Amino acid sequence: MDYQTFIDTKSQLNTEHGFEPLWMPDFAFDFQKHLIEWALKKGRAAYLADCGLGKTPMQLAWAENVVRHTNKPVLIVTPLAVGRQTVKEGEKFGIECHVSRDGSKKPNITVANYEQLHKFSPDDFSGMVCDESSILKNFDGQTKECVTEFMRRMSYRLLCTATAAPNDYIEFGTSSEALGGLGYMDMLGMFFKNDQNSLHPSTRGRHNDAWYGCKWRFKPHAERPFWQWLCSWARAVRKPSDLGFDDGKFVLPQLTVHQHIVQASRPLDGYLFTVPAHGLSEQRSERKHTVTERCERMAELVMKNKISVAWCHLNVEGDLLERFIPNSLQVSGSDSDEEKEEKFDAFASGQCRYFITKPKIAGFGLNWQHCSHTAMFPSHSFEQYYQSVRRFWRFGQQRDVTVDVITTEGESDVMQNLQRKADATDKMFSMIVQEMGHELSVQQRDTFTTKEIIPSWLS
Repeated sequence: MDYQTFIDTKSQLNTEHGFEPLWMPDFAFDFQKHLIEWALKKGRAAYLADCGLGKTPMQLAWAENVVRHTNKPVLIVTPLAVGRQTVKEGEKFGIECHVSRDGSKKPNITVANYEQLHKFSPDDFSGMVCDESSILKNFDGQTKECVTEFMRRMSYRLLCTATAAPNDYIEFGTSSEALGGLGYMDMLGMFFKNDQNSLHPSTRGRHNDAWYGCKWRFKPHAERPFWQWLCSWARAVRKPSDLGFDDGKFVLPQLTVHQHIVQASRPLDGYLFTVPAHGLSEQRSERKHTVTERCERMAELVMKNKISVAWCHLNVEGDLLERFIPNSLQVSGSDSDEEKEEKFDAFASGQCRYFITKPKIAGFGLNWQHCSHTAMFPSHSFEQYYQSVRRFWRFGQQRDVTVDVITTEGESDVMQNLQRKADATDKMFSMIVQEMGHELSVQQRDTFTTKEIIPSWLS
């Protein structure tokens, strides 16, 4: 091994495992063609693209190229609600893909949801796309382990999400591991330092206590190398101009967020008056105590609009909202997969005006630009909040979007926590875009168009 090779191995920058594109769709925008080509050349890559930028057509074009290159099918795994939508997108663009629920491979591109992945064999496919790949962020998650093990058998791999690390930068480690790069523990050791004082005594000795309950911060001088490493296998895009292209029609309408604070009609048992909730336990108690008042307020706000989506978290909230909102349609966890898909199609096609569901059921991948109003009960999950809003406030939306957030008096820290995570996400995008700019400038300097003239005395 020569010295340069040794240095390259230590840099941990992702190498190329791919090939030149065999086909580029006419329907793709210039920035999409750039991303498709880049991901195909990498072979193992991630799109951290904002909602509405066309991740579905890009991943379909990527998969079609892999099929043509390998003459072997590609598997796309999605959340349940997104499978049919992916197939419809393929039909619109002339790309053959089929939904499979029994583990059988289909011609060209097979689409399945994450819950059915265990039915499939990696040997049947040459490549795999994980749509809404933020599902990998849970270090100990069963789905993460299943997906990672499956992808290790794939020559070509693509991750697609708008929220790869909604809680902390260390969540990028699981995505890197799925692509065959650094595992999350290796990533932590290379770029981060553990604040040992943050490790609660109750977590010591537990599984993965190297990260559980800890606060991690960048090692000295490691922040920029971290973003460089991330940029070596991922592209973060909020708008086409992040890649040097014209934004064109990719301009978002105005977003207005209203917070409505609901007070309980009576104090909690044992109290003479209402007191603010402190901590998660008290917040949960307050939410249960105010469930009727909160649902009444949400129903009032929803019915002021021609079309609206009401987001909830508890079954009792969904049932109350369905009772308070006439002619509404609810998708609950107890519905079968077929029932959920039929209800999603009914709302998307305009068969019902008011839709009630949970972020964990329908908060990912769906395109609901026909609706410009939503109401929600917030949680501490920035991913759920962001993704829920982005079902409507996305590129292609023609109207301004209004979000009504219904909280209790004791939930002020919830909104503060969401804002903190939003600021961290903005920083993440800015840093990756900055490093992408550096990379592109280097590529441009290394591209010589002037023909070199060799002196006659050397010939």
